[in-house]
Amino acid sequence: MEKNYLLDTGSFPKELHLLLAFIRMENDNNPLVDLKLQTVDVNWGYFIKLARHHRVYPLVYINLKRWNIDIVPAEVEKALYVEYCKNTFQMLKLTSETVNICKLFEGHKINSILLKGPVLAADLYGDQSLRTSKDIDILISIDNVDKVEQVLLTAGYILNQKNPRIMNDWKWNIHHLTYFHPQKNIEIEIHWRLDPDPGREPLFAELWQRRNMCYISGYPVPMLGREDLFFYLICHGARHGWFRLRWIADIDRLTKQTMDWEKVNYLLEKYHSKQIGGQALILSLGLLHSPLKPEMRSLVTGNLPLKLAQSAVVFIKDTINFSKLPNDLVIYYRRYLFSLKSNSQKWLYLIGQLYPNARDAKTLPLPNYLHFLYFPLRPVLWFWRRLKQQV
Repeated sequence: MEKNYLLDTGSFPKELHLLLAFIRMENDNNPLVDLKLQTVDVNWGYFIKLARHHRVYPLVYINLKRWNIDIVPAEVEKALYVEYCKNTFQMLKLTSETVNICKLFEGHKINSILLKGPVLAADLYGDQSLRTSKDIDILISIDNVDKVEQVLLTAGYILNQKNPRIMNDWKWNIHHLTYFHPQKNIEIEIHWRLDPDPGREPLFAELWQRRNMCYISGYPVPMLGREDLFFYLICHGARHGWFRLRWIADIDRLTKQTMDWEKVNYLLEKYHSKQIGGQALILSLGLLHSPLKPEMRSLVTGNLPLKLAQSAVVFIKDTINFSKLPNDLVIYYRRYLFSLKSNSQKWLYLIGQLYPNARDAKTLPLPNYLHFLYFPLRPVLWFWRRLKQQV
């Protein structure tokens, strides 16, 4: 690995370094030697906790068996095996429901594209059991949001109300809705945009035209085209601070597949995301020792990609719960998200902050005919929320 792409991982605990060594075994020249050097004085309980947090225990277990590794305590191997079996059953259940939902949407003439879940596991890993997933993510056209909701409600799903529809323009203020089936214990996220920020991605019609087909359980399921998938995965990972190594493992797998890097560069240039592409590649290079193809070099040149990659290390090194971030990390995370944007995106973001959203309506409920008051009140409501959060 070239020195230009080295990350400072001195803050990583030894258990995290060992976890990384397990994940990247096929990329390292002497993986067994590397593992033996790192198993001295390891807290195996914390190692298992990290494997669960980063959702990479299937890869760790399979590599442990594939390479016939005997340096791991029997109880650790057993714990990994139990998690691996649980995930296998979970993915089989999600696979079956994915096919059912796709057939259901096709019957109602609704075009849909699978984003992650069993489709991504089959496509990148060749085996649904080697990647974890808690739900099914489906992309549709914004024009079909209401129709899809009716189809899902009729099929027994219920709407998760964590995304309130207070303002009339809620479809632009949020980018997905979550539905849950109480009998099947399955969650589905219906997306009509890839990213929460509007105007930063291709239209659904373009993505549909460039789609690939993935066969799961013998059924053809639409998924994103290879270049669009790279664009989606880097934006998704960056937005979440790459706090799960599973997302970086996805990038490692994807970049080893055949991809038109000229199209990738065009997409990233068009949607002002080259810095995010560089960040993703440097994280994959630095942590998983992924091979660097000549076509990738233009994305990892300069200081910004490395700086963004290093800034994500803060989220990777600990088992962070993003739903309960401490105040100091909340501030860091907001600054991190802002640093991901290009200059034009930063200006659009700042202008967008002046536009009211559902949080304003929850802070100060007003009848529909007074919603226009949210515009002058927005700065006051924003300040009030920040004040309450600090308290």
